[in-house]
Amino acid sequence: MNTRTKSAKPVSALSHNTSPPLVVAPDWLVFAPASFVILWSTGFIGMRLGTPYAEPFSFMALRMAVVVVILLAAAAYFRAPWPQSRAEIAHAAIAGLLIHATYLSGVLYAISLKLPLAFTALIAGLQPLLTGVAASFLLGERLRSIHWLGMSLGLVGVVAAVSPKLSSGEVGTPALLCAAVALLGITAGTIYQKRFCAAMDLRTGGVIQFSATGLVLVACAATFETGVIHWTPQFVFALGWLSLVLSLGAISLLYVMIRHGATAKVASLFFLTPAVTAVMAYLLFDEALSGWAIGGLVISAAGVALVTRK
Repeated sequence: MNTRTKSAKPVSALSHNTSPPLVVAPDWLVFAPASFVILWSTGFIGMRLGTPYAEPFSFMALRMAVVVVILLAAAAYFRAPWPQSRAEIAHAAIAGLLIHATYLSGVLYAISLKLPLAFTALIAGLQPLLTGVAASFLLGERLRSIHWLGMSLGLVGVVAAVSPKLSSGEVGTPALLCAAVALLGITAGTIYQKRFCAAMDLRTGGVIQFSATGLVLVACAATFETGVIHWTPQFVFALGWLSLVLSLGAISLLYVMIRHGATAKVASLFFLTPAVTAVMAYLLFDEALSGWAIGGLVISAAGVALVTRK
């Protein structure tokens, strides 16, 4: 089969081959990194806007339902190809559970437990460091000594940023644990997506991923939450923004960049989100950053720069 002919399509069917296919990067991909960072950073803002009106699992379950309906309509209209085997469906579902259920729920619960947006984004932004380690073992991306130094600096930066608030009691351990779970989820999901779902059709594969995530979130909401939702204009806006701009826009950009780029390079974009989120949080919610927090951002940014350098 001529893979070059299939690569001309905007999206391709989910392949059972675990090696990423050779596809030609579209011209617009040059704008994808900056667009992704901005869109992804707004996700923390959207979650903050919506959490006063719905519990985390219920909020995310609604978000998944909206996205599934839209993607089903898109898949039907464009006659998108569906996975042809149970293995393909399972791979898509697992990647979705890691990226969406684990990451999004962890972040949302951390925010609902009053972890400041800047710190939530900072902890989640350590994903490039963990991805670099995982990629070295699972994807054959070797790390040099300077990369390990960068990881150490990144960890020091996070400790410096979070420790003052933790010691003062402003940030509780449960909130930090939720953010850590989110970090592990997005790291594992990125590796898994690159390894098994690089050629996934973004419409039909997305239906599988968001449906699997939605089922888990509904079960969690029914078990642990009251299910009370206050349908205020602010909540509806947050739900719409997270569903359309984040779940459809930012996630699609992430998958396309994973398909066309090295895992570590794509992952490095996540660390740019804390600074952007901090500015947004300051402008919208008056969340001031201390000297420790700013220093932590700078140190961690230097660490990521070392990790991602050629």
